[in-house]
Amino acid sequence: MAHIGPSYGSLAANQAKIAAKRDPELDQQVQEWIEAIIGEKFPSGSYEDALKDGIILCKLMNKLQPNSIPKYATSGGSFKLRENISLFQNVARGYGLEDAELFQSVDLFEKRNIPQVTQCLFALGRHAQKHNFHGPILGPKMAESNKREFTEEQLIAAKNALPLLNEGMNKGANQSGQNFGLSRHI
Repeated sequence: MAHIGPSYGSLAANQAKIAAKRDPELDQQVQEWIEAIIGEKFPSGSYEDALKDGIILCKLMNKLQPNSIPKYATSGGSFKLRENISLFQNVARGYGLEDAELFQSVDLFEKRNIPQVTQCLFALGRHAQKHNFHGPILGPKMAESNKREFTEEQLIAAKNALPLLNEGMNKGANQSGQNFGLSRHI
């Protein structure tokens, strides 16, 4: 990773905004969830450093969806390890995550947006519950559709019902006679 140097102006403001979104408790929850699923402790160091090479993410996806990433790099240069993140993203997309829930490779590899990485892993936890994964749970359960069926009589009764914001609500009140600000002098 090349040294980018200090940031100024709007870039510094955006980086400060991203850093403010980071919640160490959420990072810890994700770390504990991943450790419980893959059966390994994170290497010593920070949360983002442990995830940076994508090896742990590939192991996680292989536990959630067996053999989904049959081959991934465990050593090599930064380009080779960065491909692990892309492999994870492609399989996660196939697992049901939307593009808006995923993070970009640079968000993790260059540590630009770690909160987005954490949010992606929470979304993966929701989808794991949806796929009936019988392991540790991360985050709330994903909502299911609740389609309603109405009879023809119920639909007709609803059409004839008095709407809430119609007659009788304010006894015909309107804004006539109100004057805000100065009147126009011609």
